[in-house]
Amino acid sequence: MKQLEDVKNKLDIPPGLTISTHVSVGDIFVDIGKISKELNAQLIIMGTHGLKGKQYLFGGNAMKILKSVNTPFLIVQDSTKIQEIEGLIIPIDLSKESMQIVSIAADMSNILKAKVNVITEKQSDEMLKVRIKNRLGIIQTECEERGIDANFDYVPQKGAYDVKTIEYSLRNNIGMIALAYHSESLFPQFDNFAQKLITNKPALPVLIVNSKLASALYF
Repeated sequence: MKQLEDVKNKLDIPPGLTISTHVSVGDIFVDIGKISKELNAQLIIMGTHGLKGKQYLFGGNAMKILKSVNTPFLIVQDSTKIQEIEGLIIPIDLSKESMQIVSIAADMSNILKAKVNVITEKQSDEMLKVRIKNRLGIIQTECEERGIDANFDYVPQKGAYDVKTIEYSLRNNIGMIALAYHSESLFPQFDNFAQKLITNKPALPVLIVNSKLASALYF
């Protein structure tokens, strides 16, 4: 507890912000979720060292923790730059679950005064085109109702979606990625899209929510 207090005392705390410390002994894969409920947390901020050693086989700790928590996460890496965030990107796919990040991302964009950028992959199938168009229409309506400056764009269908998301972010000076994690996979190594975004090489911070657990709470 003393070490945590020492860390707090070294922080440059802005006026009007109160920081308290809390220490609990337990299993991070179980108790972070429990503690967030006890404290009525609205956001968990967590650092990650990326993927190392056996984590390449069994998935990163961040992904394991995320599976057991319904509070939104903001994940940062060791090399994440502390800077003003002017843009936030939301990659949407054909699933309804991917849209569950929209409300959370909208709140974050209001806090940061950042432009929202919604991207999705181009579809060649006419039915899928209509489905995507409907998804984007719902998001656009929500952004307009909240008075949020939002941009909507398509990326080519060819290629890995995580790579296209990061490349789009770098080209457009976007400083944060927001997504809903909605895999039904038993093992985290199959959750490549979310895992690769969390550990993205430019070290952009990632706002992420477990949409399976949060389905009753968001969107």
